[in-house]
Amino acid sequence: MMLAVERKNRILSILQEEKKVVVGELATLFDVSEETIRRDLEKLESEGLVVKAYGGAVLNENLQSDMPLAVRKRTNVIGKQKIAELVASRITDNMSVMLDCSSTALFIARRIKDRKNLTIITNSLEILIELKDAKNLKIFSSGGLLGEDSFALVGNQADRMISEFHVNASIISCKGFDIDKGFTDSHDMHASTKRVMLENCDTRVLAVDSSKFNHIAFNVVGTLSDIDVIVTDVKPPKEWAERFEKAKVECLYPADAEEATK
Repeated sequence: MMLAVERKNRILSILQEEKKVVVGELATLFDVSEETIRRDLEKLESEGLVVKAYGGAVLNENLQSDMPLAVRKRTNVIGKQKIAELVASRITDNMSVMLDCSSTALFIARRIKDRKNLTIITNSLEILIELKDAKNLKIFSSGGLLGEDSFALVGNQADRMISEFHVNASIISCKGFDIDKGFTDSHDMHASTKRVMLENCDTRVLAVDSSKFNHIAFNVVGTLSDIDVIVTDVKPPKEWAERFEKAKVECLYPADAEEATK
């Protein structure tokens, strides 16, 4: 039988894709009572992840807390794999890079684990686990406070450790990317760590899949002036491409990518 936490993560995954769920349909899918599903939705609502509606629930569009990493890893997998491929093409042997705690950074870590003499600094426990057997890499953990559900180390200690290094490239992602407001995150400590990473590198890379376009989260991380390269899974709309060019920000996307929906 599926554990409650697994069921709730599956519910969140469905919400990420379909934006709404129905109690009866979920009860049938998971072979549990409707009352069990209602309790699951009540728990998710108390965590700020969903908003209960008649007969079901919808995703909280004003989300100010982080989706569990287990859910984020299953969202837009193909897009994140394309981004990881593009980023990996720019990372060569003997470089030093910082990776944040995003699910996109995890996909990137998987693509560069065969590099030689690569130094990686990260605040992601998931990336540390992913790369633990890569003997050709030098890996530094930021230390800091363990964040709930994010498998990330954050806070003053994490930021201080990261600020003591300077790397070739820092690669971060975000929860929302708006052409005017910039790139944003749902948690102030995550946003702070991302800003410190961008301040301590030669090349500042924002790796963001198209599902984040035209969304704004709670904490501003930075604007176009704070990055050098954007890597995404689609061809951005013309207006966005013009703004990137004006800000002298390079934009990378797959050769076969279609224009993003405005």
